[in-house]
Amino acid sequence: MKAATAGGAASVTPPPATSGKRKSVTGTRRIIAFGFLLPALILLGALVVYPIGFSVYRSFFDKAGTGFAGLDNYVRLFTDDTILTAIKNNLIWVVVAPTVATALGLIFAVLTERVRWGTAFKLIVFMPMAISMLASGIIFRLVYEQDPDRGVANAVWVGVHDTFAESSTYPRARPLPVHPLKAAGGGAYVTKEPVRLGQQVNLPLIGVAPAQMPKDAQLAKAPATAPDRVTGTAWLDFTRGGGGKPNVIDSKESGLGGLTIEAVKDGRVVDSTKAAADGTFSLSAKADGAELRLPASNFREQYNGVDWLGPNVVTPAIIGSYVWMWAGFAMVLIAAGLASLPRELLEAARVDGANEWQVFRRITVPLLAPVLAVVTVTLMINVLKIFDLVFIIAPGNSLDDANVLALQLYQSSFGTDADLGIGSAIAVFLLLLVIPVMLFNIRRMRKEQGR
Repeated sequence: MKAATAGGAASVTPPPATSGKRKSVTGTRRIIAFGFLLPALILLGALVVYPIGFSVYRSFFDKAGTGFAGLDNYVRLFTDDTILTAIKNNLIWVVVAPTVATALGLIFAVLTERVRWGTAFKLIVFMPMAISMLASGIIFRLVYEQDPDRGVANAVWVGVHDTFAESSTYPRARPLPVHPLKAAGGGAYVTKEPVRLGQQVNLPLIGVAPAQMPKDAQLAKAPATAPDRVTGTAWLDFTRGGGGKPNVIDSKESGLGGLTIEAVKDGRVVDSTKAAADGTFSLSAKADGAELRLPASNFREQYNGVDWLGPNVVTPAIIGSYVWMWAGFAMVLIAAGLASLPRELLEAARVDGANEWQVFRRITVPLLAPVLAVVTVTLMINVLKIFDLVFIIAPGNSLDDANVLALQLYQSSFGTDADLGIGSAIAVFLLLLVIPVMLFNIRRMRKEQGR
């Protein structure tokens, strides 16, 4: 406050003195603030702090919980083969799953940015996030079925395989000892005697179920005789209901249409043909004096695809189901970051002659680095506690090969031979694995806020 003086100058009046008690900005007493926080602190202590403290305490005791075990439970984490498999699989999960999901999310976000149907595509990719882990596990348990008629993955895989390598129609066909054929090695069969022009050659086989015969199969019959050719019949020497004779074409027996027959001289194929629907075939004069061979390609086992849930590929298969669920999450976050990028930088780079790949690699990705870090770290924390998908998708004979720490924690704590000491040690170990990732995320968030 200003007051006039004799010389005309103004003097400043000091503000009134305040009391010694200092109030908060809101004027609320600390005891009242603590009262509001107390329910949350009680829940935090009961649901977070106490379980962590008890787990640490219990991890130093034996199975019964009465004897002090020291660090024995922690030593067992790195000596037990089953737990070591879980640790190895967790490492694979942490490295592969977040990387692949983030990469796919980045690709989807960038490629759908300029298309009119991009929003619809993002919606479709994000939809798996609305499905629970339990439902996703059941879905992919069916997708990975070994039978191509039931499992989508093997249906596609077998379809692609058969496009380039057609499977045999008669995978288990074979001759009897009384038949004029003998094994030639490698799954092939040859005639016991060389053939001659004008000869009718019988090539009977068994081992094919009548129900598995081709739909266009016809009743077998003897071929017409040709003096300048070698003719014959390849047929299924089996009469349903019995009554047939070996080496004789009976009235109810079917021809092996499509069977490949080769004429071989001195180890060299001089002529070849395929049997007609009624089993008849004809070879040129080159076959005179040759042995007739049924190559192994006639009897190749039908390709049934990949054993997705077998011990070798069960972990990558389950990671694939996880990526299917979480790629949409990564895409949405990255798309939000992509929308906030300064467009003038991108356009300036294009004006300077940079192609789209250079713009993406040198400008888009560096500017999106904070967002990519958020997505990757979030997914890393998420996969460290993965449990549902592994427990549901992996069958019993592959469960140990697909084991992860969260699943091992459940089995050790609540399985048939429960050991809460080991289970608590695994829980503490998981906590120690999560803490560095959380600290990195907190540090990065503080750095972003300080800019």
